[in-house]
This record gives sequence, structure tokens and C-alpha cells, in this order.
Amino acid sequence: MSTEGPVRCTVFVRGRVQGVGFRWWTRARALELGLAGWARNTADGRVEVVAEGERAAVERLLARLGPDAVAGRPGEVAATSAPLWAAPRGEPGFRER
Repeated sequence: MSTEGPVRCTVFVRGRVQGVGFRWWTRARALELGLAGWARNTADGRVEVVAEGERAAVERLLARLGPDAVAGRPGEVAATSAPLWAAPRGEPGFRER
């Protein structure tokens, strides 16, 4: 995967991240960074985040999702999965699913 240009990244966020505004917060940060994609709750209590855009912007979002990141973020992040990188698919905007 290239270190420049548009990419798609999927990551799973584990912790107290459902029912606390975490998906809304993630959407707001993604839009600030000019990213497309989505965030959705999974049946096992995680939040799946898919982000598309310039790799540097996606990496900034990933840093904000990590357990040692941003004060004021809703919920509590225990861990994030290793990012799964792929070619972008042309997601329209950033949605909460």
C-alpha cells in the first residue's frame, strides 16, 4: 500500500464505545479531516470505523481513536485493532450506521 494518496482503512475500536456518542464524535473528526466512510456498532460491543481519504488524514484520525488519545472524547477506548489498509472504494461522505 502506498504511503501517499487516497487509501481506505478499517479499524475496530474496543471499550465503552457504544451508547456514548462515540460514532457521532468519530464522524465529526473524520469530516474535519476531509474523510469519507462510516462508523457502526458491532454486535460484540465494538465500533467498526472505515475511513477513506488521503493517507496522512486517515492516520490522524487513527491517532485520535487510540486509547491514549484525545481528552474529551466520549466513552473509553480500551484498544484499537491493527488497521487494515486497502484501495479506496469512493465512499460518499462520512456516516453513522
